[in-house]
Amino acid sequence: MSADRSALSTVMTPIHKAGWPFIAGAFVLAILLGFLWKPLFWLGLIATAWCIYFFRDPRRVTPDDPMLVTSPADGLVQMIRLRRPPPEMGLGDEKLLCVSIFLNIFDVHVNRTPVPGRLLTRAYHPGKFLNAAADKASELNERQSWLIEAADGRKVGLVQIAGFVARRIVSFVEAGAVLLPGDRVGLIRFGSRCDVYLPDGVEPLVIEGQKAVAGETIIARLDGQQTCYQGRET
Repeated sequence: MSADRSALSTVMTPIHKAGWPFIAGAFVLAILLGFLWKPLFWLGLIATAWCIYFFRDPRRVTPDDPMLVTSPADGLVQMIRLRRPPPEMGLGDEKLLCVSIFLNIFDVHVNRTPVPGRLLTRAYHPGKFLNAAADKASELNERQSWLIEAADGRKVGLVQIAGFVARRIVSFVEAGAVLLPGDRVGLIRFGSRCDVYLPDGVEPLVIEGQKAVAGETIIARLDGQQTCYQGRET
C-alpha cells in the first residue's frame, strides 16, 4: 500500500457495502428532485450524506482473548438485569444476566460478535416495532437471536432487536460459522438494540449509562480473571 493511500485510510471511515444501495438511491433521488425544484436537490444531498454517515464501518481493535465478552454494538448500556432469553435461542427458561445496549440513529450500526467461537444457531422472529429502549421490546419486537459457543464450551446469546425506526435486520454470517474476535455479524437499519445474555455466574464489567464501543468495550470475562491482552484490528 502506498504512503498516500495509507494516510488516506486513517482519516476516511470505511462504508459498509450494505449501505451503498441506500447511498446511491438517495443521490439519484436528489438529482430527480433537483429537476423539479433546485432547493430539493440540496435536501437530497443532505439525505445522501446522512446515509453515508449511518452506514460507516470504522475499524476496531478487539481484545484477542477467547475469555472476553465485548460489546456487539456502539451505544448506551441501557439495562443490566436478569431476563429469560428468547425461546428460539435454546438457552432454557431460567433467567440469565442480560446486558442491553441501545443504539440511536447516530451510532455505528454494524454489529460484531460478543465472543469468538462457533455460531450454533441464528433464528429470526417477526414482531412489532416499538421503541427499542422499551423493556417490552425484547419480547414483542422483531428480532434475530444468535447462540455462540465460546472456547470453553459455554454459550453466549446475542439478540438484535429492531426499533421504532428500524425495519430490517441484516445478517452477514450463517449457523456453523467460526467467529473470530470482533467479526462483523450483522446490521440493523435504523436505530435498534442489542442484548447480550451471559452464562450463569458471569458478572458484568460495565454499568448502566456507560457508553459502549462495538468490538472494544469489555462487557465481561467468562473466567472472571483480570489480565492484560493484545488487540486484533478488525
